[in-house]
Amino acid sequence: MTQLKRRGDRWLILGVVCLVQLVVILDNTILNVAIPSLTKELGATTAQTQWVIGAYSLVQAGLLITAGGFADRYGRKLTQMLGLAFFGAGSLAGAFATEPAQLIAARAGMGIGGALLLATNMAIIVRTFDAEETPKALTVIMGVASLGLALGPVIGGVLLAHFWWGSVFLVNVPVCFIGLVAVAKLVPESKDPQGDHPDLLGALLSTVGMTAIVYAVIQGPEYGWTSGRTLLTGLGGVLVMAAFIVWERRTPHPLLDMSFFSNPRFRGAVSGGVLVAFGLSGSLYLLTQHLQFVLDYGPLEAGLRLMPMALTLVALNLTGVGVRVTAKLAPPVATGLGLALMAAGLASIAVLGRDGSYPGILLGLVLMGAGVGCAKPAMAGAVMTSIPPEKAGVGSGLMGTISEVGNSLGVACLGAVLTVGFAGALPAGVPDRAARSLPDAVAAAGPGATHRVHEAFADSLTTAQLIGAVAVLLGGLVASWLLRQGGVGQQDGSEQNDATEQEAIAA
Repeated sequence: MTQLKRRGDRWLILGVVCLVQLVVILDNTILNVAIPSLTKELGATTAQTQWVIGAYSLVQAGLLITAGGFADRYGRKLTQMLGLAFFGAGSLAGAFATEPAQLIAARAGMGIGGALLLATNMAIIVRTFDAEETPKALTVIMGVASLGLALGPVIGGVLLAHFWWGSVFLVNVPVCFIGLVAVAKLVPESKDPQGDHPDLLGALLSTVGMTAIVYAVIQGPEYGWTSGRTLLTGLGGVLVMAAFIVWERRTPHPLLDMSFFSNPRFRGAVSGGVLVAFGLSGSLYLLTQHLQFVLDYGPLEAGLRLMPMALTLVALNLTGVGVRVTAKLAPPVATGLGLALMAAGLASIAVLGRDGSYPGILLGLVLMGAGVGCAKPAMAGAVMTSIPPEKAGVGSGLMGTISEVGNSLGVACLGAVLTVGFAGALPAGVPDRAARSLPDAVAAAGPGATHRVHEAFADSLTTAQLIGAVAVLLGGLVASWLLRQGGVGQQDGSEQNDATEQEAIAA
């Protein structure tokens, strides 16, 4: 392999890449604490707030691998600049949205930008740093990503305490502008004109199919699980996903090589990756409402109380403890342990934090942070070592896709459980449609039943969190079993390469 000549400005380029990474991470974590504000100030229902989060994740999930192919063929620098432009424009539109539908559309635009950005970060690092320094650069990116998880809720809380809800989106605009200028001036262009053609039809089918399925899950509680709208949309989504699988088996340049799934190791890693994102995004979606609606914390107070999970990740990443511990454990053990810790964290929040006990919530957040830090690198390494080395770029994009699909399903499924449980627990005489959001239910029930409505909401949150814990635990056992069936050895390469790949994807 040709040794890269060390660039004098390589660490400055890394700073630009970290800035790009940070803006994407911050946006999602800032948005978590803004959900109650959107409910109150924009009049968004539970389903609409689910779509505010889900629109971004679904679009990004559908485009990540295609965006990587586009970047390889037409230039990583160009792709990153386009990503910043889309992300900034979407943020500006979202900040001044006057109704939930406009905000959902803006978030979809931001998802396009996020896909273009995340698909190029790793390639730019690999093209900028030599083999000796690449792990150091990846460790820095991991630390920045973890820091974004920690700071996002706090920054969101500060903004919401002093400005209107749109400020959580408007703050992205100047950062995107600075990033755009910095990328244009500092980041070198690199491309592979002979690379595979982007599978645009595959991206379209996967995005449409997943959107339809998630739509059916989100809207099911409102329209009825047996209603024509829910059943037809869900069935349509399943059929489109079936068409996606057929197309991927036949096209010469598939978005996702379906032969990968013949390897149990790959199936186990993918299922585990979806579950980590499922538990993480679903629990944060529920917990922010728990802290603000049930325990009456303000946005800043809620943001500060969410920090322990991210700080646990920061500590594990910046010290390198997470990767070192994971590297010493077999992938099935590390994956099972990580998902078990996540499940224990969800259960702790649900049971011990039910009546306002923050120590119980704190314990749950720390356990979840440790679980993510343990399971994610192990699953990333399993994915990367179960596919051909020449498909490493696809593997990197696939891990991002897995994460975004899990994010969407976590919010959709646990949000649906919350809505169904809330509707069933409302006082007699309150229509089921009032369960679309807590403010709607309080208004429909009247002042005399406010306490009962809050109790019903709290009970429903607890149920949803416990169901999430059970799903993550059982899924973790299945993922661990599949990994064990696939073996723990590498397809190609040494243990050192495996550890480096784990660090890369964890970033």
